[in-house]
Amino acid sequence: MSDTASATPILSVRGLKKYFTTPRGELHAVDDVSFDIGEGRTLGVVGESGCGKTTTGRAILRLVEPTGGSVTFQGVDVTQATPARMRALRAQMQIIFQDPYASIDPRMTVAEIIGEPLIIHKRVHGKRELESRVRRLMETVELAERLYGAYPHELDGGRRQRIGVARALALEPKFVVCDEPVSALDVSVQAQILNLMQDLQDRLGLTYMFVTHDMSVVKHISDEIAVMYLGQIVEKAPSAQLFKRQWHPYTRALISAIPSIDPENPVEQILLKGEIGSPIEPKPGCRFAVRCPYAAAQCMAADPPLREIEPNRFVACARAEEV
Repeated sequence: MSDTASATPILSVRGLKKYFTTPRGELHAVDDVSFDIGEGRTLGVVGESGCGKTTTGRAILRLVEPTGGSVTFQGVDVTQATPARMRALRAQMQIIFQDPYASIDPRMTVAEIIGEPLIIHKRVHGKRELESRVRRLMETVELAERLYGAYPHELDGGRRQRIGVARALALEPKFVVCDEPVSALDVSVQAQILNLMQDLQDRLGLTYMFVTHDMSVVKHISDEIAVMYLGQIVEKAPSAQLFKRQWHPYTRALISAIPSIDPENPVEQILLKGEIGSPIEPKPGCRFAVRCPYAAAQCMAADPPLREIEPNRFVACARAEEV
């Protein structure tokens, strides 16, 4: 987390939507999502599998085309950018993928993978400059120089993910979507990659959108946290405040699932009952209502708006003050 970063938003997302057409109707993967990320800050986006957090990140970068809404990056509306403008923006907006093996070409060497963006965007002139830049990037992500000509299958998951980080940093971006970058790694390696990413953020002034389902990880790395459920943000708050008190019942259940290491003060886990609702043509009303122990008739009537319940704290729950 960056304590000295500016609060000026580098990214503003408003009403972002991404629907997929299926034989049963439109699947609302991302439905009216809005947030800002301050320059040099980290927004953690957390929720169960299928909540839309990864699709949100990809829609921001237009790796999938948004159905609606706007994404403004450094004053430019990404959703309206021409192909030529989008190519330039991609140098400033990068992604680190979840799977450190599937996301890199096994037929290319470490040097070729890291150097590919530099060649595509014509950032180097000649082999000597390319080699120098690649070696500097390897040093930045703490990859041993001897691995310059190695292939991905020769490396463990942690080193493969360092390749992904180096590739993402090659064009000196300002904003990086981190799509569960440590979920496929061993716990000890997770800590190494997280520490590396925080160090790089401090040194390079990077802004992160950190997508994860792991509440312990998101607490460690995030300045602010947005909790998603079935395509919508249900709660958003500074990290410390969110873990101190949760306004939404779903957030409460997620945090209660974190294992306690204090035998004197065990945390009682909240077990959610009922089936997760369908994101295909969802009915009006709170999407969490079918699993919420506090649901009332008003919860079924209309979608609860994401409202500011305390300074810089937002919740989408009609009964938040009551429960």
